[in-house]
Amino acid sequence: MILTTTNSVEDYKILEYRGIVSGTSVNAQKIKMTFNMQKHYSGISESISEIKEQAFVQLKENAEKLNANAVVGINVDIELSVNNYITVTTTGTAVSIVKR
Repeated sequence: MILTTTNSVEDYKILEYRGIVSGTSVNAQKIKMTFNMQKHYSGISESISEIKEQAFVQLKENAEKLNANAVVGINVDIELSVNNYITVTTTGTAVSIVKR
């Protein structure tokens, strides 16, 4: 499965557009009492990376359900709420492609 933020894949031809797919993952950020802001931001960064990976797994699974072998035009949206929730949403167009 090829995943890309671009609207095409170099050396491949899009045969069919299968539909718009998305993946969403939400997680509560664990609050750690620390006086070190670097550690605090490092913890948030780790959480975002884990949640983003989960959202991409879901995006890929949804594309496979449509018999696609690639997702183009992927957009990633990350939201941090005041209630310590992190939401990552990935959206793209599922396509069938072949090598030229």
